[in-house]
Amino acid sequence: MSQWTIVVPVKGTPAAKSRLSASPALAEAIALDTVEAALAVAPVIVVTPNAAPFEAFGVTVVGDPGEGLAAAINAGIAAATGNVAVLLGDLPALRPEELRAALGAAAAHPRAFVPDSEGTGTALIASTTDHAPAFGAGSAQRHRDAGYVELEVPADSGLRSDVDTAEQLAALADRVGRRTRFQLP
Repeated sequence: MSQWTIVVPVKGTPAAKSRLSASPALAEAIALDTVEAALAVAPVIVVTPNAAPFEAFGVTVVGDPGEGLAAAINAGIAAATGNVAVLLGDLPALRPEELRAALGAAAAHPRAFVPDSEGTGTALIASTTDHAPAFGAGSAQRHRDAGYVELEVPADSGLRSDVDTAEQLAALADRVGRRTRFQLP
């Protein structure tokens, strides 16, 4: 598999995962489980205003410029070398083998992406050339329009299972990482 650097933007503020109504500890646990799974696959750059929780992992931490998700992603991409993947930090059921397989498939394309389980958002973008990140509502179509090839990943994969609501988290409860599991009610 080609060498990748994985950029993970993490809000790291009390407002993180506000739609989920998550406690700061739960939001942090979700991000830590996501980063741990990614780090088992490739070097990781975390873009966050709160470096402390990630320092023990030995990841590169880039300060969040504080201008929204796009700016955070671009700061991470600018710090990366080689092939660059951007993975959202709200995938608590992600397994390293799922991410490894997706990046292996992505290496065959200049740009590739994995939609979220609903098919409208984006969980991962990967590029062997340059990026045109377009995260947010409806991002799957914007990534297709920007030339990202959709990778075939099962809808129930942890890679596609981002968590934005309490119902989504409850549906994944038996599959989440240990930190997230510890924070569940």
